[in-house]
Amino acid sequence: MARTPSTMLPLGTPAPDFNLPDVDGDLTSLDDFDGAPALLVMFICNHCPFVIHLRAALAAFGTEYGEQIAIVAINANDANAYPDDAPDKMADEAADAGYTFPYLFDASQEVAKAYHAACTPDFFLFDAERKLVYRGQFDDSRPGNGKPITGADLRAAVDAVLAGKAPSEEQAPSLGCNIKWRPGNEPSYFG
Repeated sequence: MARTPSTMLPLGTPAPDFNLPDVDGDLTSLDDFDGAPALLVMFICNHCPFVIHLRAALAAFGTEYGEQIAIVAINANDANAYPDDAPDKMADEAADAGYTFPYLFDASQEVAKAYHAACTPDFFLFDAERKLVYRGQFDDSRPGNGKPITGADLRAAVDAVLAGKAPSEEQAPSLGCNIKWRPGNEPSYFG
């Protein structure tokens, strides 16, 4: 199981635009979330053990915070090489997991590159002005490390934004499987 950390995109970065199909084929864009006090963009997939580890917690987080902030998940994996991450399987995963947030497919992988996404899961929280205020881990639980899944890090960041405060700038990178880039499409931010 490869362990890839977040790139830790600089705080204050504006949210990159996107216009991607969800599991029903309907397009969802950044503009669809105008007016929300915060936007959480999560890069996840169906087959990654790190995402599977958090699956129920991500669904619960979406239910708990989905009325207060905008939440969207994006799968950018190469579905040709990883058919378990294909759009038809994403629809099943969203239903089985109980995701209440849009689950989008980034076939070109250009949105993942724009966000400097590196791993699944990778979390990016933007404030009302769509400036990055948090990028990092859900919490410090990982498959096999025995630590409870609490979502403490992400919850603290969201709660701070909802209270009109800036999250702590001390943020630990997320850790997960690397995004499965199409051959020759690896982003330049990896060297």
